[in-house]
Amino acid sequence: MTKLSRRQFGITGLALAGVSLAGTFPASAQQLKGGRLRVAVLSELANYDPQQLSTVNFHVIKNLYDSLIEYTPEGKPEPSLATEWTIAPDKTAVTLKLRSGVTFHSGTPFKADSVLATLQKGADPKRGKNVFATMSIVKDWSAPDDATVTVNFKAPVPERQILDLLQFLIPIDPKGIDTVETVPAGTGPYTLVNRAVGQSLTLKANPKYWREKQPIVQDLVFTIFSEDAAASAALESGAADIIYNGSSRSAVRLKGAGYQVTSGPGKLVQVLRINSTRGPFRNKAFRQAFNYLVDRANILRVGYANMGEIVALPWAPASPAVDASYIKTYAYDLDKAKKLIADSGVSPADAKAWKLLVYGTDESSVAISQILQGSLAKVGIAIDLDVRQGAEYTSALLGGDFDATFGAIGNVQKFPSRVATNSIYRTSGNPVLKDPHPHPAYVEAIAKVDAASGGAAEVKAAYDNLNKVLVDEAFAIPTNSYDVGLIVASDKIGGITLDIDNLFVARTIGFK
Repeated sequence: MTKLSRRQFGITGLALAGVSLAGTFPASAQQLKGGRLRVAVLSELANYDPQQLSTVNFHVIKNLYDSLIEYTPEGKPEPSLATEWTIAPDKTAVTLKLRSGVTFHSGTPFKADSVLATLQKGADPKRGKNVFATMSIVKDWSAPDDATVTVNFKAPVPERQILDLLQFLIPIDPKGIDTVETVPAGTGPYTLVNRAVGQSLTLKANPKYWREKQPIVQDLVFTIFSEDAAASAALESGAADIIYNGSSRSAVRLKGAGYQVTSGPGKLVQVLRINSTRGPFRNKAFRQAFNYLVDRANILRVGYANMGEIVALPWAPASPAVDASYIKTYAYDLDKAKKLIADSGVSPADAKAWKLLVYGTDESSVAISQILQGSLAKVGIAIDLDVRQGAEYTSALLGGDFDATFGAIGNVQKFPSRVATNSIYRTSGNPVLKDPHPHPAYVEAIAKVDAASGGAAEVKAAYDNLNKVLVDEAFAIPTNSYDVGLIVASDKIGGITLDIDNLFVARTIGFK
């Protein structure tokens, strides 16, 4: 039986371009005051569905909802809405004991039926979104009583993969599950007051929240800024207390100006997402050329102020599937790219008959898109950039309405098959590549990873196979890891708590 207690964590440090981004330890709740917390963000959220784990939703998920279990920044599991969990000796099932006395924002009691409804939604390819791929290991589930849920697996599952599933599952009020995209339906520390699309989001403290003395601040206001510079100006003028998920370059500058800068453990990986169902990208050799066309070192330097690491696979440095040899094998090489383009047989006219979708609101995305555009020009391919702002870009990204675009992916420091929670890597219900999946070798490789519950040799072979398939199919080209969810705060703010996925956690924050 696993039974753990929750604890607070301090802020870790980070070195960046010669500048220390070390934060301070959170002040205790008794030392912090409530009030109105003003947070500047640079993106409009997609919706309120916690199973839509997209970066544009990172600032609201943990403020409107709670997970079954939480991870510490070091990856240690701790109780949340599940107070205990027991993994069967043969690892084919896990049984949860649920917290009593918790209610959803609607007043509905949190019980086993909400977990069952959440599992049902997650297992639905049309509704499960980022959670659907994680549910592929699940056979069925049951609830012998209102406080107990058992989840059965199709085969023995590695313990870490089971814990990842529990951490990823965020119970949704059964009464609101069909409308969760437009109306929040959680148990979280804040409730929705008002949303002005493209402008702001206002939340208020949940008076019936189950965590003692939380949340600290009574009002939580997110203001959406179209430019990173404008968000920085708001912080410096006192119009905002925090910037969440701003750029690395601004974080460095503001740190030098005396502001607190906090970086969490949940690095993202930047990926050139390729729609292999369109135009020249239907050709594998043409796609493979992009393994060599992305100038990873320049992208990391210009886009992220060298804050991160070069990668050629979609794994953050802590992932067990990391293989550093791929960085050298697929280093920037225009000659190799030219040869693959020539071998592909794609005509010069077809080779440039596509556009690179660009998130115009994000300065880093614009910069790295221009770098790729320059590399393509050097091999004789002149392409246009399709620059879109805010919700228009997000809609195109999540709907798969693009030829190629840069977009970050998460969950890449956990069990390797969690990569399939990201839209471009989904094995089923992929919004970009559609069904049936055009890359069956990739689908099979993910299945082999999920089934590798034997010895170290079997596991390593499954990881190695997945890595080989990823670069061979080349429908997504990773470039670098980087920090997402950077928090830049005034010196009046305390109580910042790290989240393993770098989601914004406001409930412990207060004023000094």
